[in-house]
Amino acid sequence: MTISVLELATILLGLASVFSLINLRVLKLPQTIGLMILAIALSVSILVLGWVFPNFLESVIFLTEQFDFSELLVNVMLPFLLFAGAISVDVHELLKDKVTVLFLATFGVVFSTFAVGSGLYWLIQLPAFQLNTLGLSYVDCLLFGALIAPTDPIAVLAMVKKMNLSSITETRIAGESLFNDGIGVVVFLTLLNIQTDGVENITAWSVGSLFLTEVVGGIALGALMGYLGSKLLAYVENEHVELEVLITLSLVLLLPIISHHFHFSAVLGVVVMGLFLNGNIDVDKDKEGLQRVMGDYVYKFWHLLDETLNAILFILIGLEVLAIFQGFNSNFLLISIVVIVLVVLSRGIGVFIPIGILSFFKSFEKRTALIITWGGLRGGLSIALALNLSDGMGEGKSLILFLTYAVVLFTILGQGLTLKKLVQ
Repeated sequence: MTISVLELATILLGLASVFSLINLRVLKLPQTIGLMILAIALSVSILVLGWVFPNFLESVIFLTEQFDFSELLVNVMLPFLLFAGAISVDVHELLKDKVTVLFLATFGVVFSTFAVGSGLYWLIQLPAFQLNTLGLSYVDCLLFGALIAPTDPIAVLAMVKKMNLSSITETRIAGESLFNDGIGVVVFLTLLNIQTDGVENITAWSVGSLFLTEVVGGIALGALMGYLGSKLLAYVENEHVELEVLITLSLVLLLPIISHHFHFSAVLGVVVMGLFLNGNIDVDKDKEGLQRVMGDYVYKFWHLLDETLNAILFILIGLEVLAIFQGFNSNFLLISIVVIVLVVLSRGIGVFIPIGILSFFKSFEKRTALIITWGGLRGGLSIALALNLSDGMGEGKSLILFLTYAVVLFTILGQGLTLKKLVQ
């Protein structure tokens, strides 16, 4: 039995509608958290039923394997979600604090990658965990560090909007999350290239050139398409809102295709393009003041699309339990607890050090570093990158998938539910 794209979309939209209604009327939790809890509950129910009716479980797992979660998220959903997130950020506030945002994003991702990767490599050698037979290399562990280092901007932005933080703190959190996402993907792809080609065939020049191509190329392409898009939108004028929506949709779909062809970072490109379009203003001499290049209708459309895709994303994350627990090993549980602590500590150090240095030159609200650390929620991107790892890693991939899911669950449910109280 196979399932078509239309049938899959119908199932996901139906679940999103029903779960959103249940969360709104019964659970009354933040949308992100409520939907994920309900999706996990559905997956656990399917697993329980599967013990009684094995054929039922096999059929459901087969259906979930009909679509590529990693492909769906990275190449379809993520560009739309990141663009929607970028146009919701106060660009002028972000530009005033661009050094802080970029320093936080870059240092945090690189530090966490090596701290978590090195920590995991050391942990699996310990006899207590009985995992030294998995054959995970140091590069494999660094790949886990890279995929778990970036925070999920979709989850973070959804939470931050409801926190009533000051505009500067909100901009710093949102900007850091958007950019560390892009940096994290670039670091992951660089390490994946090292794993594929073999450490002995990699030179510092090849790694550096790949990293620069991804980062500089992605930012340049995003700026170029953002500039051309802003000129086209200014020419169309805000009265033709349906045409503005079509133009922005086309740009978001086109940029990843061009990025893939030239090996640029589509993630960074989409973010920069969104910020560029959002930050541009059109001087209209016939009207008083300044006018945004995109009309309000466009922002409302992207907000609606953002909420819809966000709902589907966290339902998909919940349903991925079925795939991830197929390679479950009881020894994974203990090490996952230690790794969660390691990830949170690494995130904290990666935030506190830059803010400590920058505080000599800039002012920060009290406990900003603590809020940014605890607000570092992980989500679908980490799971998608983990699923992208080679099946040749065997049970080692199962461990990384399990650890990734454990961290995602803890950050979204544990940190997400307590973040508001921490802010207050």
